[in-house]
Amino acid sequence: MGNARAGRGLILWTGFVAAGLIAAVRGADEPNPSPPDEAARAPNRVEVLRRFADEFVPITPGEGKFPKSFVMDSKDGPPSERPPREVMLPHDFAMAKYEVTQELYEAVTGRNPSVWGGPRNSVEMLSFTDAQRFCARATAMLRDAELIGDDEEIRLPSEAEWEYCCRAGSTTAYSFGDEARAANDRGDAASLLDRHAWHTGNAAGNDPPVGALAPNEWGLYDMHGYLWEYVADAWHPDHTGAPADGGARDATKTHVPRVIRGGSWRDRHELLRSATRWPIPDHARSDAIGFRCVKASTKR
Repeated sequence: MGNARAGRGLILWTGFVAAGLIAAVRGADEPNPSPPDEAARAPNRVEVLRRFADEFVPITPGEGKFPKSFVMDSKDGPPSERPPREVMLPHDFAMAKYEVTQELYEAVTGRNPSVWGGPRNSVEMLSFTDAQRFCARATAMLRDAELIGDDEEIRLPSEAEWEYCCRAGSTTAYSFGDEARAANDRGDAASLLDRHAWHTGNAAGNDPPVGALAPNEWGLYDMHGYLWEYVADAWHPDHTGAPADGGARDATKTHVPRVIRGGSWRDRHELLRSATRWPIPDHARSDAIGFRCVKASTKR
């Protein structure tokens, strides 16, 4: 990505704290067309949609390596990550292996708003509402192409589904352990995290495709870092009163702040923990925010 260090720190954004996010927010969507030679080499829409459909990882709580329940909590984190609550996931679903790529977003919507161009780079510079619209259009297109069933949909994960998938069965700060830094790390360095995540200590000068680093134990890439990811839930200041069945909280509310998870290439390691959650206005756009999708039954 660009110079990560230029975006370090906390930025007050329309009354909400958004950690390390770029200060400039686009109000209107502007297309970012590919050069003609690049466009000529691009896969066609059906190929892109088929690859998207094939890249989901089945998540089967209570079967095999997937625990039936987990605890959403951070022992040392801020109040927004508490109180501890056990979440029982009663349903199977599938999580996208990668964040939504630019070629996929363009195949579905006809446009690419991203600052950091690349067909297999994660799409950014889109709002929560844009992400929801993408999911609805992707659902219709995949059904028409018979790549998903009529009783299946593409949607944003709930906050609980997202953290369950990020943790990949772990109870530590990160999916790979409690520590991001080695004893000799200085400044923004987080060498134990480098293998798993793009963050402010290792992302300067990179324009990475999705999946360039190691996945977590369930084969999901970039759950820590790269881009913050929208989830379906409306923002609440803590976990009090949140659903215990893994469902999204107040997902249908409009004109309210939303939740983003996972941290980004603009953030220090502390914000890339599995439990980190931040509020963001539903109309905000940033080159540090993207999303990934869930494929799930509509019959829940």
